[in-house]
Parts: sequence; structure tokens; C-alpha cells
Amino acid sequence: MNCELMQKVRVLDPLSGTDTIADVLIEDGNIKAVEENISELPINAQVLNCKGLVLGPGLIDIYSHSGEPGFEERETLKSLIESAVAGGFTRLAILPTTAPPLDNPGNLSRLKSKVLNVKAKIEFWGALTLAIEGQQMAELADLADSGVVGFTDSLPLSNLALVRYLLEYIKPLNLPVAFWPCDRFLVGNGVAREGVQSITLGLPGNPAIAETSALAALLELVEATGTPTHIMRVSCARSVALIQAAKKRGLPVTASTTWMHLLLNTDAIAGGVNNLSCPYDPSLRLEPPLGNPNDRLALIKGVKERVIDAIAIDHRPYTYEEKTVAFADAPPGAIGLELALPLLWQNLVTTGELTALELWRVLSTGPSICLRQKPMAVTPGISAELTLFNPLENWQVEAKTLKSLSVNTPWLNQQITGRVVKTWIS
Repeated sequence: MNCELMQKVRVLDPLSGTDTIADVLIEDGNIKAVEENISELPINAQVLNCKGLVLGPGLIDIYSHSGEPGFEERETLKSLIESAVAGGFTRLAILPTTAPPLDNPGNLSRLKSKVLNVKAKIEFWGALTLAIEGQQMAELADLADSGVVGFTDSLPLSNLALVRYLLEYIKPLNLPVAFWPCDRFLVGNGVAREGVQSITLGLPGNPAIAETSALAALLELVEATGTPTHIMRVSCARSVALIQAAKKRGLPVTASTTWMHLLLNTDAIAGGVNNLSCPYDPSLRLEPPLGNPNDRLALIKGVKERVIDAIAIDHRPYTYEEKTVAFADAPPGAIGLELALPLLWQNLVTTGELTALELWRVLSTGPSICLRQKPMAVTPGISAELTLFNPLENWQVEAKTLKSLSVNTPWLNQQITGRVVKTWIS
């Protein structure tokens, strides 16, 4: 019998809304007891002193990119999964932006066969359109039968008529559908959020209306079709307001922002923010771009008020050569699976901007609801799918300390506080 007792651990359970100190007994992969004091133990039980540690339901990332197939030099499925588990993620939903893309059952089947016996629960989004070009609907019913977690292109769709047809077609399939609202014509060559800082930095501006105009159109289509829809990569204050108003009207929408948009704003590109000293770091070239200071504050408020349902990692690995270019020429994206929980805790929970429960909710319970899955909990009688976290452990972010094959992060060679101790995956 495999038995572990975690004594005096801080237990966070967003589902029940509890934050307590307790003893937790795990026996043969199941939560046996959660009590103030557990004194009677099975023979050969391993006793762990967990004072100062945090235990919560396993984290869920609702969208990230895999390098495999097509770009294994960036990330393999093996390294991606190891990175996720090291960061406390027990479930991972991979975007269809592989090469070839996941726009048909054959491509999906080949990729699913590679993750049959892995440490985490891996699921795949199916593409909305063929070759993710936004022109022709993919084999949605066949993909649904093949076991996709939902549908998205992870790219902006400019053809609103097609978006309407997609929403109408997907509704009876009863699977999540996610859209990234963005008007590429309004974006132009913008690489930083339009405003005073982008002018000061001398970088082409990407206006917030590129996101909000596309979002407003999408919300109109959701209201017309009634199809439950997830809104990806929310990055500005006006988008939060639009989503809040839509929810108040009863529209069936959920929303997510990415972890870096909660931590940083455009000021970080100039350097000297949150221990980031390198100006014009290509790892801060993101899409959508980092918002202005008021955007970040609005996103945090959106999390607190449950307008934002989930934090996505949107882990996007690139090789050193791909990212070691001028800021405006760098491909957008950064890694984050191993860094998100420590940095979010350090910069939002420790500072009091979010409570521990609020953060854990949008990293575990919220994502499961967005994926229409049963939320996990820390409750006796269920399988142990848990993350144990030490918020005080210091460690250096280096290539040798990361599981990811890529190191495109602005925190490279920085010391951060907080590290996952262990994950339990049922």
C-alpha cells in the first residue's frame, strides 16, 4: 500500500471556497482523509512535514503550443509534458497549431497515440478550419468523434459569416469552442500596445480596438446563435468591460487571459520592471501585446470579479536563434508552464492583489469549467489530482533547471521565489 500523510499543509479548495490548515492522507492514489489532525496511520505510511507548503487541486492549462510534430527542436511532447508537471499542471490542452495541424482525425490520432502512457492528462483542441487558414470548415463532426477537447484555430478569423456558421454547426456537438478576437487589419505591423509607451519605445503600436472591435462582433454572433463560447487572450480593459456586460445579459461566454498579461505591462519592454533588466527583450514580444498599466489592473479586477474565468499559460517555445533578433522581428510568444505559478504567487498573492484562493481558482477550477469538465477538489473519497507548492523556495531560472527545451522567457538567469514540490495525477 502506498500511503502519504501531509501534516499541517495549507489546503486550498476553490470548489468549496476553503483555505485551511489540515492533515491530508493519500492512500493508493486516492484522498483518504482531510482532517485537522490525523493520528491513526496505516502501517508504513510516509509522513511529510508540510508546514508552510500549499496543497490544491491540480492546475489546468487550457491552451498551449506543442513543437511536436513539425518543430521538435523547440519542444517535444515529452519535454512539454515534463515542463507542465514540473509547474504543477496535471492537465494540459494542446492547441492544433502543429505541423501538420490537427484539422482531421488522422493527424489527431497519430498525436494522441504518443501520449497514451504519460504523467499528465493530455488533451487536444481540434482546428476549426482546414490548415488553420480560416477559409474552409474542418471536419468538425469527425474530430468530435475522435475525442477532441473542443475547437479553436488559436488564430483570428476575419470572415464573420464563417464564424457564424461555425457557431451554428458546433452548438449541437456540445463541445467548447474558443476564439481569439483580433482584427489583423487594425493591428497592421503593430508589435506593442498603442499608447505613450509604444511611442517612447519607438515601436509600431497595436491598438486596443484591434481586439475590442473583433470581440464586439463575436459577442453579437454568440447572442444570435446562443452557442457557448470561450474568449481567448483577453488583454485590455475595454475587453473586460465588454465581457462583463455580456455576462450580465446572460450570454453563454467564458474568458481567459494569459499569465504574463496579469504580471506585466508595456513598461516592462523598457526594462527594470519585476526584476527584468533587459530592454527590448524579444521574449516580451507577445500576441496580443502586453497592455498598458490600466489594462493589467483591469485584468486583475476581472479575475477578482469572475469576469475572467481562467488564466492560460499559452506556452509557446522558440529556439534561441528564432528569438535572438530585434524585438519587432521576433516571433510572438514565451514559455511559462514551469514559471507561471511561482511568479503569479510572488507578484500577486504575496502583494495582496489576489488572494491565494482567487489565484488557484483561475488556474484549476476555472479552466475545468471553461473546458466543460468536472472541477477537481481536495475532498476525501476521490482520486488524488493535486499540486503541492512551496511559496518560499528560491531557485534560478536556467536552461539546466528547466524541463522545457526552449528558454524564451524574460526571467532567464533570474532568481524567483516559489516552486512546485510534487504533483499527484490519478
